[in-house]
Amino acid sequence: MIELSPHRLSLSTGIDMDAFTAGDPKSPAIIFLHGFPESHRTWRHQIAHFADRFYCIAPDQRGYRGTSKPQEVDAYTADKLTADIFALADALHVQEFIIAGHDWGGAIAWSVALNGQASALNPAWAGRVPRAIIANAPHPYIFQNLLITDMNQRESSQYIRAFRDPANDALVQEQGLTGLLLKTIKWDKPNAMEPEERAALLADWADRDACFGMLNWYRASALYVPAMDEDAEIPAFAAGAFPPLMIPTLIVWAMDDLALPPSNIDGIQELVPDVTIVPVENCGHFVIWEQPHAVNAAMDAFLA
Repeated sequence: MIELSPHRLSLSTGIDMDAFTAGDPKSPAIIFLHGFPESHRTWRHQIAHFADRFYCIAPDQRGYRGTSKPQEVDAYTADKLTADIFALADALHVQEFIIAGHDWGGAIAWSVALNGQASALNPAWAGRVPRAIIANAPHPYIFQNLLITDMNQRESSQYIRAFRDPANDALVQEQGLTGLLLKTIKWDKPNAMEPEERAALLADWADRDACFGMLNWYRASALYVPAMDEDAEIPAFAAGAFPPLMIPTLIVWAMDDLALPPSNIDGIQELVPDVTIVPVENCGHFVIWEQPHAVNAAMDAFLA
């Protein structure tokens, strides 16, 4: 596996972020965003594959591992998490970058792409993101609608309500994140994570500040997750028009993801006109390391 160069960066957003790089800083940049409950290492296979052609940047995001872990919920709103990524690019003197994200990292990648496309409103960010790569991370507009209208998606997302419930805080304090995952996740299945990677994750989850930092991503989100028996209405942000993402975008979707079924890519062309969708069969949620060769091949074709 390729050796990564560590960086400790004080960002303009007020946090200290650990980031890891590989490749020539003069090459085109890709920023890889991990999801819950992982770290920069979730993209290890892609970084090793692309470091000969791209400057690969992989942070541990706010709340994770050695990066700052504020304990206030409102420190994790999407605008702050998005600003962190542009501040990361600034700290590394990177003006333009491809954004790639999986799971929660994909959620922020959607936001970074929307804010970084040429037509974006913030002049400091507009035009800085020419392409986006999304792996099993739903578009916010589609996902919110599915949580209201699709009972399968709503059932698969009930764990979010548990993650937000302060009644579970004592369990997290006592047993770490592992205790909460064992209690709440009903759709998980065995996967192909290397033993050393699993051990590293378990060690990360022992840090209680990190546990609550990770959970605060869910607690600060505007996402509305109704109870199963709730007569819910679609929130205003998902009921009207949503700004399209106009940059070329690759969506890699593992088709056996039990938390995020393939219904999340139905109709995506209306929101992302220049989209390439690559389904990956016989694969669960963590597609970037469960089927790395399929992901790398899709990215190769997209970035050619």
